[in-house]
Amino acid sequence: MVTELLENEIKTKTTKVYESILQAWSDKKKGILLEGGTYSSKTFSALQACIVLASRLSKSLDINIVSESVPHLKGGCIRDFFKILQETQEHNPYFNQSNHIYRRPNWKGIITFLSADNEKALGMRREILFINEGDTISWGTAKELISRTNIFTIIDWNPRSEFWAHEYFKNDPSWAYDHSTYLDALEVIPRDKREDIESLGQKDPNYQQVYVLGLLGKIEGLVYPNFEQVDVLPDGEYFYGLDWGYLIDPTVLVKNVIIGENLYSQELFYDKSGLTNDQIARKMELCKVKRGEMVYADPNEPKSIDELRGFGFSMGETVKGKGSVEFGTQRVNQYYQHWTKDSLNCIKEQKNFRYLEDKDHSGGYTDKTTHHWSHGMDSRRYAVSSHQMSSGGGAFVVSF
Repeated sequence: MVTELLENEIKTKTTKVYESILQAWSDKKKGILLEGGTYSSKTFSALQACIVLASRLSKSLDINIVSESVPHLKGGCIRDFFKILQETQEHNPYFNQSNHIYRRPNWKGIITFLSADNEKALGMRREILFINEGDTISWGTAKELISRTNIFTIIDWNPRSEFWAHEYFKNDPSWAYDHSTYLDALEVIPRDKREDIESLGQKDPNYQQVYVLGLLGKIEGLVYPNFEQVDVLPDGEYFYGLDWGYLIDPTVLVKNVIIGENLYSQELFYDKSGLTNDQIARKMELCKVKRGEMVYADPNEPKSIDELRGFGFSMGETVKGKGSVEFGTQRVNQYYQHWTKDSLNCIKEQKNFRYLEDKDHSGGYTDKTTHHWSHGMDSRRYAVSSHQMSSGGGAFVVSF
């Protein structure tokens, strides 16, 4: 019945995840836990359910959709919300751009998008709560949010590792649970996405476990285990790292500044469109990379580096040779690391960039890393190791 209403009103397909959410609501559960792999429709289904409840129930509802930061909201839930409604955010009469509130006169439900780092989110009360990517939010914050929710809570996540939802709710019979993978959403995901997902799973066992099968992974073996998020880069001497894109790999430009023992970084672009060198130069100009600010690129493409020099950019000598990767990784890990909150792809990379396990599964690790999560990490590494060298930060003997 509810599925028909959704399809009739906004003409979008649903999956079994959506059905599970509405079933848990009908069964008067406290909430539902959505655990599963990539592209399994968890977030999309939760938003669809929130829209139907807001538009069809006969009583007033405050619905809060919470993510770890405002950029994360804008790049995820808010974007998908308007995609479902087939509306645009700009000049939308129902959407307050400043407060991120969606309100229709014929809806009983008011939908508010909130970031978990907003103290206002902790103090508000609501009838329905959707916590997007719950494993990125602390238990202290989640506890405050859930305790102030009067009727129903939805929590979704990729099972990168155990967190508070496993400990406090997964075995609680008053909560529903749904497990999903991309196979549950084949009718709604792009046709070529299945091949991409399965191909990545064949190359990376942890990706296979977490993102393909939707099963619990491990956090061990992270190359850069600790970082924090900040709103903006502090003022200082900026320098850049550039990783060239190739086929499906993105071209990534990262802006960095070092203040004492702290490294601050910002993802300026993460582009999978197969940029040519003149297009890269144009994007760098749009990102306001100044002439004289050093850019350190992957040294394996000297011709491309020379072309960017021809466009007037200051291309520094990037540390290369045997041992340079380990050297750069150590350099980055010497700092307290920070990403700006709008660096969505690089934040996700750092959370997943790990050493590959030994093939004998003995618990040890090789010196090889997961390629899929390496692009922003490499950009930053090129910059930090090479900039330190050019600044007199230590000797490194290049060998081949």
